[in-house]
Amino acid sequence: MNIVLYEPEMPLNTGNIGRTCVATNTRLHLIEPLGFKLSDKMIKRAGLDYWPKLDVTVYSDFKDFQERNPGIRLYLATTKARRVYTEAAYEPDCYLMFGPESRGIPEEILAEHPKTCVRIPMWGETRSLNLANSVAIILYEALRQNGFEKMTLEGNLRNYEWEE
Repeated sequence: MNIVLYEPEMPLNTGNIGRTCVATNTRLHLIEPLGFKLSDKMIKRAGLDYWPKLDVTVYSDFKDFQERNPGIRLYLATTKARRVYTEAAYEPDCYLMFGPESRGIPEEILAEHPKTCVRIPMWGETRSLNLANSVAIILYEALRQNGFEKMTLEGNLRNYEWEE
């Protein structure tokens, strides 16, 4: 799986997303400009000791991203989509793209991919969810659809037995 952040603005969100990527063996793609430096202590605070384990690639702009990733299956998360994220059939190597916190993915990019735009349902006039939460929601649906491949599915209590 791949998470793509288009011009992310907040280091804490990106740090949290990076941590989620490490926990799910997902690659992170960052499209510049970023609203922070990758050396920002807030990224490291949110990403904890996971950040050095992250598979991350940075692109100078969306064109650079497209040129370096030809032929990918790209899903775009947007409040403007007609289709709910659970209606898409995600491939194991797909790319899930999210826009900047303050404005989302530009409409000209959305218009290039109308069939793969997805939305998270929300109540009433809510504008959007937190970026890190949105990534987790859609990423885990994509992982679920692909059987959580190679992920740990069982937890255990150290000093107790589970009762069935």
